Amino acid sequence: MSLAIEGQVGKKHTIYIPKAVVEKVGLTEGMRILITVEDNRIIIEPLPDPVTLALHGKKFATVGLEELEAISREEQSRITEDSS
Repeated sequence: MSLAIEGQVGKKHTIYIPKAVVEKVGLTEGMRILITVEDNRIIIEPLPDPVTLALHGKKFATVGLEELEAISREEQSRITEDSS
């Protein structure tokens, strides 16, 4: 479902995004966005932070506890060898 609402450009070219649009895409203050220009169009997309992406994003791999423990031991060994 699409939504088209008129916005406004203010001082110093600030773009004011209507509340309905902000709520529809879940924008929050301080959120990073990607701004793309295609021909004569401006596309603004929210960029989820890594924590939100990790918690709610699509999963494409799993790591078992044993594998995680093995990786941890390898990294600890590498770090202690590097500092010697």
